[in-house]
Amino acid sequence: MTDILVVGTGGREHALGWKLDQSPKVGKIYYAPGNGGTSNNVSIPVDDIDKLAKFASEKNCLTLVGPELPLSMGIVDEFQRKHLKIFGPTKDAAQLESSKIWAKNFMKRNKIQTARFEIFNDAKEAKEYAKSVDFPLVVKADGLAAGKGVIVCNTAQEAISAIDVILVKKAFGLAGSKIILEERIDGIEASYIALSDGSVVIPMATSQDHKRIYDDDKGPNTGGMGAYSPTPVINDSIAEKIQESIINKTVNSMKGEGIAFKGFLYAGIMLKDGEPYVLEFNVRMGDPECQPIMMRMESDLYDYLMASIEGNIATLPPILWKKQTAVCVVMASKGYPDSYPKNEEILGLNSRDESSFVFHAGTKRVDGKVVTNGGRVLGVTALGDTLESAIANAYSRVAKISWKSKYFRTDIGKKGLLHLS
Repeated sequence: MTDILVVGTGGREHALGWKLDQSPKVGKIYYAPGNGGTSNNVSIPVDDIDKLAKFASEKNCLTLVGPELPLSMGIVDEFQRKHLKIFGPTKDAAQLESSKIWAKNFMKRNKIQTARFEIFNDAKEAKEYAKSVDFPLVVKADGLAAGKGVIVCNTAQEAISAIDVILVKKAFGLAGSKIILEERIDGIEASYIALSDGSVVIPMATSQDHKRIYDDDKGPNTGGMGAYSPTPVINDSIAEKIQESIINKTVNSMKGEGIAFKGFLYAGIMLKDGEPYVLEFNVRMGDPECQPIMMRMESDLYDYLMASIEGNIATLPPILWKKQTAVCVVMASKGYPDSYPKNEEILGLNSRDESSFVFHAGTKRVDGKVVTNGGRVLGVTALGDTLESAIANAYSRVAKISWKSKYFRTDIGKKGLLHLS
């Protein structure tokens, strides 16, 4: 049996560990640093690569990296140098997420369909461009900004304000030292996540995230306020098109440029007139998409992680999925994605039912109590035979959980219902 070290603090990491715990091939699961819902927590920050490597070496663990920051810092390269088994892409491969400019240029030179764009580091030039175009813009910080460095604009004035926020006021720090102004494509957004061993790429279940903080997709972008899987937005023919023209093409093009992409490849897709456009790439499992995907996965996750590391995914059968739908409702603290209170006691976590599971994110344990410790606090995830019943089951569980500043969207999955009707 193999012991596992899961690096990260969020609901994604809790869900990955929860799924791995079901494998007969997995022994003890450690979380660094984990959260209030995970056990065997190790107080090592996600960016302390030396300490993480030392721990993994001492415990002889396979390491699974959840968040983007350590991947962008080169944790995989460092572990490989030390002959430690680790799942995830190298620093070079992680540029697909760590630099939006690198990713956009990569897509342009490899003819992967994405919105037209321009790159700026001068606010005056960026504003002149914003005034000169006759289409709405999206303003993006180049670097990592925890899912928040994207501002979708309706008018030139909104774009100018966004340029000020990112490039002048440095709202996202060094991540916003360069920006992308790209054409806003209006359509249906969905998430397409696949697993690669550097040559072969297999799809995970489809899903749809809800990025905006308020109902009806209003307000600023967040790290994600809920998700469901599968999504009717991606039918079989669209899935095939995304797999061939985006996912396989990306991994093959990277291989052609001397970069083997191993790990989860996440394409944020905008569908317009049946055509998929890449909004962004992530180089790890999505959060909160991971939670419903793991709830639906029937195959042993451990086998597929090992096949990615060892380069033999082609020897495995396709992943099996439950026919049920899974819905994840993110319970957050009021004020997120800006400032929010912490250390509020969470009540109602002990209620149990077979159809749902509560994945922890921004929580910690203090004197035997679970308290809030982040903006996105819990990912309440439920199964149902239909999307409608999965939504009902998730919100039924949400209603039993409370803390002083709790906040959640009330319309997670509604987009899917509209598409089914």
